[in-house]
Amino acid sequence: MVAAKDFDRSIDDVGNILCMEHVNVTVPDQTLATYFYVNGLGFTRDPYIDFGPFNVWINVGSQQFHLPTKEPQVLRGHTGVVVADLDALEKRLTSVSSRLKDTKFAFSRNRESISVTCPWGNQIKCYAPGKFGNMKLGIPYVEFDVPVGTCPGITRFYEKVFNCTTTLRKKSCEINVGRGQTLRFRESKKKVDYDGHHIAIYVVNFSEPHSYLKKKNLITEESDAHQYRFLTIIDPKSGKKLFDIEHEVRSLHHPMYERFLVNRNASQTFFNYQQGRDAFVP
Repeated sequence: MVAAKDFDRSIDDVGNILCMEHVNVTVPDQTLATYFYVNGLGFTRDPYIDFGPFNVWINVGSQQFHLPTKEPQVLRGHTGVVVADLDALEKRLTSVSSRLKDTKFAFSRNRESISVTCPWGNQIKCYAPGKFGNMKLGIPYVEFDVPVGTCPGITRFYEKVFNCTTTLRKKSCEINVGRGQTLRFRESKKKVDYDGHHIAIYVVNFSEPHSYLKKKNLITEESDAHQYRFLTIIDPKSGKKLFDIEHEVRSLHHPMYERFLVNRNASQTFFNYQQGRDAFVP
């Protein structure tokens, strides 16, 4: 008889937050934003949901950046992305540099990543495939700079409200999201006012977090039957306010859930065109 193996079944637990779908920051210039995110970073403007000059959605694998037109917002921290090829990305960023020279745009490369600053100051760290499981293109994490001493309470919040598994370190914490994403929080002495940027998450159990948040007067918007929003992360133990970041919380009945996102092959151009290679194929 073959001896039964002992497995740690908790490794496959994903908690209540199934995925982080988009990061939303406003931008003052749609043309410049498209040039940076599409021509520079190599991502794809959503071909189906079009708001004209008022908003642009940028597809990155199964995730998106939402970029409504307004005064610029800057995420307090940075967004991690996986791209198909760092060498190709470096060439694209170099090619757009002259047109973006009068903005905050900049980039630098180290052994494992390319750090990019958007024209308005948002920080994006780009990695090659392999560092984040099977992800070949997408947003594996968003990292927020939070006040010193808040990470223990932040982990308690996501464990209590969203039944997430977490990792707490000395000055940082990670909240596991679905199969291959995390929300990261890193303690910092930097003090930056919150300007309204937000993230969107999908949750399996939609009602229990809502009940908790409503009881604590934390709901900021009852959007519709399939979505609500909250802004403030509190410590469930003390009730103390820890950090503001608006969460757009969606149920699995939301019409946008598992929407197919078109992603192009960023290496395909007019000058090196090859038939049949227009789409990104992992």
